[in-house]
Parts: sequence; structure tokens; C-alpha cells
Amino acid sequence: MDFKELIKIRQSDRKYEDRAVEREKLEQALEAGRLAPSANNAQGWTFVVADGESKKQLNEAMYRMGGSFAAQAPVAIALVAEKPIFAQRLGSLIRKIDFASLDMGIAAAHICLQAADLGLGTCMIESFDEKKAKKILNIPENRRIALLIPFGYSADKQRDKKRKEFNKIVKWNKYNNE
Repeated sequence: MDFKELIKIRQSDRKYEDRAVEREKLEQALEAGRLAPSANNAQGWTFVVADGESKKQLNEAMYRMGGSFAAQAPVAIALVAEKPIFAQRLGSLIRKIDFASLDMGIAAAHICLQAADLGLGTCMIESFDEKKAKKILNIPENRRIALLIPFGYSADKQRDKKRKEFNKIVKWNKYNNE
């Protein structure tokens, strides 16, 4: 499918089929995340895949914060933020923008778009019991989990995207043209 069609079909899925995900597809989505661009090429992420018993344990960390639907997905990916490199930290201080978080979002988008292209569903969850998730996945205390992404075959119906009108969010040459 072409890119425009792909971005139209990608959605946050909250229902998943009781069906395993082929490892090859999972690896393709993770590779898309690995290839994502990042400020200063920092690549400040580690992807921790939870399946089987780890995923079952992780369900409680997601469930407690409103992500009960995530238990249906056979896999979840934790996007772990690594310590930013010096150039990234310096750029963030100068510009007052958290480049590490932006980079994590780009990597997550790459993973989710590749999953959609492979016929899989995802949902980025930013609200979860991080302490519990870190313990289950053996993530060091000095690292943060930026997102958890349930991953599986979607049982959700395709929804129409509700977005602001193009001319409401796109400005040409000046923010305020009045």
C-alpha cells in the first residue's frame, strides 16, 4: 500500500484477536523503530519485547491505568529511554525541547506504522504502572519506560479519522496571517 493509505489505516486499536504474532513481523516492526531518526543520531532507546508469561504479568501494570484492553494483545513492546548523549542533552537545554522524548515518539511511530503495513494493530500507552512494569521486565531503576505498545492482530473496526481541518493547522510563511 502507499504511504497515504498506510497513515489512513493506522489507528489505536483496543481489541485484539486471540492469535499469535509471527516473530518475523514483530522483528520487522522493531527494525523500523531501530531505523528511526534521532537528534544527534543518539538512538536513545531500547525495545523490550514482552510475550508469553512476561506479557501476562505486564497486563496488570497496563490494566491498572485504564489499559485493560491491552491484555488481549499477545505481545507488548516497552520503549525504554536510555540516558541521553551529551550533544542531545546540550541541544535540549539550549532549545528547551526534550529531544529524547521526541525521538522516542518518532521510533514508536515507525514501529506502529510498520505494524499497520503488516496487518497488525497497536496502541501507544503512556499511562501505566511504571514501577511494576520495570520490575517485571528487569529494567534498571535509572531508566524510564516512555511507552508501552500492545501489539497483535486487531479485532477493531476501521474508524474514520477525526482530525482538524487542514487549513486550521497549516500556516504558510507566518503563524498569524491576519
